[in-house]
Amino acid sequence: MKKSSRISSLLAVVVLSGGTLAACSKPAEPAKPGATAPGTAPSTAGTTYPIKTDTTLQYWGEMNANLNGLKSNLNEVPFFQEWQKRTGVKLKFTQPATGQSKEAFNVMLASGELPDMVEYDWLSGFPGGPEKAINDGYILKLNDMIDKHAPNLKKYLKDHPDVDKMVKTDNGSYFVFPFIRDHEDLMVYQGTMLRKDWLDELGLPVPETMDEWYTTLKAFKEKKGSKAPLSFLSKPRAMEGIYNGAFIGAFGIHRLFYIDNNQVKFGPAQPEYKQFLATFRKWYEEGLLDKNFPGMDSKALDANITSGVSGAMIGNAGSGIGKWLPALQAKDPKADLIAAPYPVMKKGDKPKFGQKDFAFTSITGNVAISAKTKNAELAVKMLDYGYGEQGHLFFNFGTPVVSYNLENGYPKYTDLIMNNPEKLAPAQAMSLYFRGSYGGTFIQDKRYIEQYLTLKQQKDALAVWKNTDNDKYGLPPVSPTPQEATEMAKIMNDVNTLVDEASLKIILGSEPLDYFDKYVEKLKTLRIDRAVEIQNAALDRYKKR
Repeated sequence: MKKSSRISSLLAVVVLSGGTLAACSKPAEPAKPGATAPGTAPSTAGTTYPIKTDTTLQYWGEMNANLNGLKSNLNEVPFFQEWQKRTGVKLKFTQPATGQSKEAFNVMLASGELPDMVEYDWLSGFPGGPEKAINDGYILKLNDMIDKHAPNLKKYLKDHPDVDKMVKTDNGSYFVFPFIRDHEDLMVYQGTMLRKDWLDELGLPVPETMDEWYTTLKAFKEKKGSKAPLSFLSKPRAMEGIYNGAFIGAFGIHRLFYIDNNQVKFGPAQPEYKQFLATFRKWYEEGLLDKNFPGMDSKALDANITSGVSGAMIGNAGSGIGKWLPALQAKDPKADLIAAPYPVMKKGDKPKFGQKDFAFTSITGNVAISAKTKNAELAVKMLDYGYGEQGHLFFNFGTPVVSYNLENGYPKYTDLIMNNPEKLAPAQAMSLYFRGSYGGTFIQDKRYIEQYLTLKQQKDALAVWKNTDNDKYGLPPVSPTPQEATEMAKIMNDVNTLVDEASLKIILGSEPLDYFDKYVEKLKTLRIDRAVEIQNAALDRYKKR
């Protein structure tokens, strides 16, 4: 997409403080409201940016989906151009097609040729886990390199032992430069929501219990003519849309592994899962769910909601409410959405589960360094930039004057981001100029979400959805041993397939509810008990880190 002349001129005239950026051991703490970018006083333990080097590093990573159709490769993205200028390190990019990173990653592993830096899910995406990736000579154990050349990340982890515990293996090996969420409001972003105008019209409260949800969905169908009262995304896995803790958590279980009385359990193997399936079987029979929910993609979900086919849904505050509410109000100014708490059985109970990430999750934005690189020290110094004060501002807010301005010390996004002259959605504009919205080698700042969620309904949703006991029952990012991880991957590949297939058969009515007993027996033959045993052992080791 062609940049406007205004944007181009802004980029051309931006001059960074003093012409030299410094990251030292002091500024590893995320910038606080009121903080300004530091000057040019490097410490003896730190790195002076931009680094003087002629070396070009190779970087492998998928381009954010928000940039599809805007840019053809990472080198065209202003963020990556500016990152190279600030650090002084040139990059040569290799990127898999969006949504095909796993396949491309496997091809790369088979070739035996890894670039200097690889952005990928090394915790659960590498067969055998990160310790095996280190032992097999794919990636570096980063402990010594972080200790010597990454003072910013080193200080943050020292000051935050709870996060430090998450970003290393049981053996104490650091394996990536991590993406870290630094506030609870950044960890919760998804839940249930309903058409508030429909509730008001029908004189119904926001549902809290499963019985109230049933009453509400029946009223939407019978009194509002809704053909699919409840809709949710079901791809890539057919059952995943129901699985964020919405509804299944009401039965006291999680969609995967969870902690109960200090022991790991697998939700879909518990007796309560049969009750969950019975409920959704009934809802499906009575037309309270979209008849095509097993194949529901984002396009179909958007159509259901914006056309009034659905009055209740599971979605995100940003890409959900932020997209659906304006579209609804364009057709009907009275339309409104309101977040609902995660359902419970008994009114007044606190939900056990809900969508909530940990401060560190392996899925997005984490970068490992190849064991075969000849430029490990340079790669470490480049990646450490994101954890210093200037890097913190850059990764979260972009370039001063261009994408944000400091107003009384608060980094406020410019109209280029929030009211883009080329009509880009804020999520698209953000993805062009910084990584605050989708992860990377930095510490995410709460001030990003404060501005990204522009609607009151979005802000209110976070307060509603985060009121769960997920911290108590959720399984932290444990890491099985390499041998366990290999065994676990094989077991869970078969288990997940069975869970999806059997669950759909029961909900859709092609098998009776009593089929659940055969399904549980089949889970046992697939060795789900062994998977639980592995997770319990991993949890015990995690507690001792």
